[in-house]
Amino acid sequence: MRIEFRSPDPTCNPYLAFTAMLKAGMDGIENQIEPPEPIDYDLFELSLAELEERGIETLPGNLGEAIRELEKDKVIRDSLGKHISTRYIDHKKRVWNDYSMYVTDWEFQKYLRY
Repeated sequence: MRIEFRSPDPTCNPYLAFTAMLKAGMDGIENQIEPPEPIDYDLFELSLAELEERGIETLPGNLGEAIRELEKDKVIRDSLGKHISTRYIDHKKRVWNDYSMYVTDWEFQKYLRY
């Protein structure tokens, strides 16, 4: 057997990340969730329509989407425990709110050029 493991973001808390990954794996084993068929082509070459046609879901595109997905995921929230998951989600919501109010250099260049 072979699995592909892609390391999580290097800035993440490795204890929380590995706890969540192990719990997700155990949940798959306990509930006999069948993994999808392997993919032997470059997903980055496919359009969103092609991904959807093949039933391939994409990861959240930003922190706001990731927070909403985490709030819906009982397995991951339970793996972190109520205390940590509640505080983590609250903190990330504040971070996302702060970021959403920030105007980036790209936005200035794109929309406010003279």
